[in-house]
Amino acid sequence: MDWGFVHKAWEKWTSINVGSSTGEPLKAALLINYDPNAPSRLLSIIAEQEGINAVPTEVSQFVDFVKRNKLHSENFTIGQNQYVVTSIHENCFCARSLTTSKPAGEGAIIMQTSAFLLVALYDGSIGAASRAMVAVDQFAWQLGRRNL
Repeated sequence: MDWGFVHKAWEKWTSINVGSSTGEPLKAALLINYDPNAPSRLLSIIAEQEGINAVPTEVSQFVDFVKRNKLHSENFTIGQNQYVVTSIHENCFCARSLTTSKPAGEGAIIMQTSAFLLVALYDGSIGAASRAMVAVDQFAWQLGRRNL
């Protein structure tokens, strides 16, 4: 795994897609080193994060949620919000916050690549979710180019 490439790609991608101004599609993103086939003693780690201060225990609980693969029957927590999965796709799933105070809502897109889980958080509803999915796809495509 080329960590230098991953870091550069992350920095470039987050500078365009993650932020608090209205132009960015994401409010936060988290990249978790994740290999579902690795021995259980090899813990997932936070590789990168932007706009969020995730802690290892929180990430560990989230990774356990993903590994259990009961996406439609359980909820998960990231940051201050609890999420329920709304749709599952081939290599990603989408969720909406159950605990948001924002009128338009908040959502999450979680995409799995060969070596990472990318967690993207956004504010809003359908239009915001579409923009967030495009941003997530772009980053996953960059990582996939290097066969990570």
